[in-house]
Amino acid sequence: MLVKIDINCDMGESFGAYSIGHDQEIMPYITSANIACGFHAGDPDVMKRTVHLTMEHGVKMGAHPGFQDLAGFGRRNMALSPEEVYSLVVYQIGALQAFVNIEGTALHHVKPHGALYNMAASNEEMASAIAAAVKDVDTSLILYGLAGSKLIEAGQKAGLKTASEVFADRTYTREGMLTPRRLPNALIENTEEAAAQVVRMAKEKKVRAIDGIDVEIQADTVCIHGDGPHALSFARLIRTKLQEEAIEVCSIAMEE
Repeated sequence: MLVKIDINCDMGESFGAYSIGHDQEIMPYITSANIACGFHAGDPDVMKRTVHLTMEHGVKMGAHPGFQDLAGFGRRNMALSPEEVYSLVVYQIGALQAFVNIEGTALHHVKPHGALYNMAASNEEMASAIAAAVKDVDTSLILYGLAGSKLIEAGQKAGLKTASEVFADRTYTREGMLTPRRLPNALIENTEEAAAQVVRMAKEKKVRAIDGIDVEIQADTVCIHGDGPHALSFARLIRTKLQEEAIEVCSIAMEE
């Protein structure tokens, strides 16, 4: 059976006078881009430029909504009601969708950012609010979420197509969740080790947890980070390793 995987990366996170990430350089190595919508990062001009960049490279574009926390880069938990979560997701998808519509193309997916993503992985109410927002905006959008999470469950219950996401440079707990960043072993610094983890998740549907236990995992799409000092070389390595293992790197097909 042919093994396929999508490579996604967070993009468009520059704003104003601040330049974040290596969007131009990394774009050739990915198949879908999660574009910041102005709350945790990004601004209207950056959104417009990033839409153009994805189109130039044939990369699928998705909305990357986060908490309205520019100073914290959307990585701090916020106590919002399900109604507030619904509204902020609708608002941000709509902002990006306007730029996409102007270009005569369409959004492909939605992937929450940072703390919003992490909270929705375990909070059923928040996950359901996000799924409802995506569905109400456009039922054809694919909802990206952490593999095995409440967000994936909520998306499926809402009738959305979902994409279970894994991470190249993060370690996992025996519950199949990401190791919290506050712990010293949360990140995989060795690029060869990270690439090997991705290959195994794609081919065997397994990942080695931090306590040595093998955990079953669904890997439809893998996230690589575009803002680190070695981001470009890492993106190139991941793409090369997947191709060497006869794993097809391609975007996820939308429902007809």
